[in-house]
Amino acid sequence: MRDFILILRRFIPPYSWRLTKSIVFNLSHAIFGTLSLVMLTPVLGILFGTQPDVVEKTAFSFDMEGVKNWFYYYITQFKVSFGPASTLLFVGCIAISTAMLKTGFAYLAAYETIYIRNGVVRDIRKKIFVKILSLPLPFFSEERKGDIISRMTGDVQEVEASVMSSLEMFFQSPILIIVYLTAMLIMSWELTLFVFILLPIMGFLIGRVGKSLKKRSMEGQVKMGVLLSIMEETLSGLRIIKAFNAEDKVNKKFNNENEAYRRIQNRLMRRRSLAHPMSEFLGTIVIVIILWFGGTLILSNSGSLSAPEFIAYIALFYSIINPAKNFTKAYYDIQKGLAAMERIDVILDAESTIKEPTNPVNVTDFNNTIEYKNVDFSYTENKPVLKNINVSIPVGKTVALVGQSGSGKTTFVDLLPRFYDVNDGSITIDGVDIRNVCLHDLRELMGNVNQDPILFNDTIYNNIAFGVEHATLEDVMNAAVIANAHDFIMQTEHAYETVIGDRGSKLSGGQRQRLSIARAVLKNPPIMILDEATSALDTESEKQVQEALDNLMKNRTSIVIAHRLSTIKNADTILVFHEGEIVERGNHKELMEVDGFYSKLCKMQNF
Repeated sequence: MRDFILILRRFIPPYSWRLTKSIVFNLSHAIFGTLSLVMLTPVLGILFGTQPDVVEKTAFSFDMEGVKNWFYYYITQFKVSFGPASTLLFVGCIAISTAMLKTGFAYLAAYETIYIRNGVVRDIRKKIFVKILSLPLPFFSEERKGDIISRMTGDVQEVEASVMSSLEMFFQSPILIIVYLTAMLIMSWELTLFVFILLPIMGFLIGRVGKSLKKRSMEGQVKMGVLLSIMEETLSGLRIIKAFNAEDKVNKKFNNENEAYRRIQNRLMRRRSLAHPMSEFLGTIVIVIILWFGGTLILSNSGSLSAPEFIAYIALFYSIINPAKNFTKAYYDIQKGLAAMERIDVILDAESTIKEPTNPVNVTDFNNTIEYKNVDFSYTENKPVLKNINVSIPVGKTVALVGQSGSGKTTFVDLLPRFYDVNDGSITIDGVDIRNVCLHDLRELMGNVNQDPILFNDTIYNNIAFGVEHATLEDVMNAAVIANAHDFIMQTEHAYETVIGDRGSKLSGGQRQRLSIARAVLKNPPIMILDEATSALDTESEKQVQEALDNLMKNRTSIVIAHRLSTIKNADTILVFHEGEIVERGNHKELMEVDGFYSKLCKMQNF
């Protein structure tokens, strides 16, 4: 329960006023519920003629005897004036009024709790999404995408369905139990003391069953993350699965995990379903014992209860059963939800390895030089990806990176916008270490076109204008013209308002790449990073886009990764990477004269 209190302390403070109102309404609900049950005593007394008339009114006091004397005196006066039948109707109307107030306050309490419940769940979703956006790329390389989606969806849903749905029961049931027990204590302390001995025994037995719920629930949510990972991989790789006739293999893997999830859920639900019948059975045992004990007190005339009062006492105790069962159910649900919250906290508590500077340097433009100074980087401790990199990139120049796959070219450009941080050395822009620049300002200086174009299930206009505030249609069209995309866009069904599908699935590879280039053109940054920007284009489109990119790069600093060496012959500097090191540097003519790595790569491509 301590973990549940911690969750409330984290998320409830913005709703403290609504929580206060809910508690007040629940307290009023419990008080009027008690009064509606206590009204059974005079009703039964009048019906069976066991209630003696009170003809002398004593001074009013707030103890039990003073309230009873005051109440029965006026009942007696009413009965003398109007008769027993009218008195019974009058007392019944009082009972109906108290019941109406009881249910009214119950609704008001639930009304306030609804706002708290949905507000907290919204806040959790918002916190997760903001955290996902703020976490660096290394976090996602360590986690399965499907498992992250499971935490953002299934686990949040579990918190909503268990922890948050238990709020009403958690703040209502204890109040009802306390008020009802207080009334019972006033009516008969001997019998209530006996109840206090029995209830902890019942609670202990129920608690033993609930302890394993949290563990089983955690296993189930982890397994659901595995299932979602398989689903995500299957949807992403469906073309390969079909091409290699691997449907049976993938289906078998999914069925095995799905069956394991079913078995976990069976064990979980069996324990959860045990809560209601166990609490009902134990409650029945307690009622029978109380009937026996209370009946003994009445028969021996040693107790303070009359027969009608004893029946009202039993009604009060029976009214505790439902709150107790609800509280038990809430306890089970909370245990299940806490397991989901622990998985959510893996994301919320994740430390970002890319830190914002405490006192950032204001950098809004690039005027001189980008410098890599003695840069070392590795994704894992024992496998360096870049070793002792020293590069100076003057403003307005084009630098091309070539080398075999895995030589460190993409890592080299990923370090510049701080997708990752260097292990040793530094990277500076105009003499300022990029770790001292606000991330937003740093990345605002750069445009990025990747080998695999990343597009969104939105309109063509919104994909090109992505990340650029207040872009007009004319601005977007001009960028599309430069990227050689305008003609095919106008041939689509709704032109720039055409929705392109998930990851641009309605477009060809070349069309997707040209939209990605248009997006970078529209941003118009001083630094352009092109990672195989023309690799997905056909020969005709490649020529046209390459001409557009050449014109674009004349006015800005460009870092170009290319496997097609013919596209970078005009670069000011070519850096040749081999196993994480720069082994050659110079322009095309100089490197061909050296007859080294670059020359061999060119000859292999020509061949």
